[in-house]
Amino acid sequence: MRDNDEPDSVGARLAVRLGRLRTEHGWSLDELSRRTEVSRSTLSRLERGELSPTATVLGRLCTAYGRTMSRLLMEVEAAPPALVPADRQPVWRDERSGFVRRSVSPPHSGLRAEIVEGTLDAGAALSYEEPPVPGVEQHIWVLEGTVEITVDDTVHTVRRGDCLRFRLRGPSRFHCPGPDRARYALLIVLP
Repeated sequence: MRDNDEPDSVGARLAVRLGRLRTEHGWSLDELSRRTEVSRSTLSRLERGELSPTATVLGRLCTAYGRTMSRLLMEVEAAPPALVPADRQPVWRDERSGFVRRSVSPPHSGLRAEIVEGTLDAGAALSYEEPPVPGVEQHIWVLEGTVEITVDDTVHTVRRGDCLRFRLRGPSRFHCPGPDRARYALLIVLP
């Protein structure tokens, strides 16, 4: 624990923040379960820090709370400095889905954009039922490999060096068809 009684690890701080967000919204675990379609017991275990959320579950929670994943993860970090050294960029892993997310330029008050580096293992896929913030602008620049990105029911095959840009208003899916992993930069601009 730190001097201010906040947990030390990102996972522990995330658990505390998820509990506080639910309380701030005045929702019971049952209400949050209804809104996210995540079981009450899973939500309880997440808030107690007994379980680490998958990308899908974290995406559903972010949608319920009207936050991007980066913003939620930034809320569990100390206020980011103007310079974000590589070794201080928060990294979150979803081992189950084969997804690694590095917050290269974390969200900051007064700024509308953030940059994320995503890595997907060959064969990995992430699906999001709806955007965390409707109309959020995204620019995805593939640095290595290939990513199939589905937006508005259209599958875009985005290869190394290609950039896909859009406003997200509905479901989306990221899939790495392989044979190699994919690495991409994602620029998120809030509406």
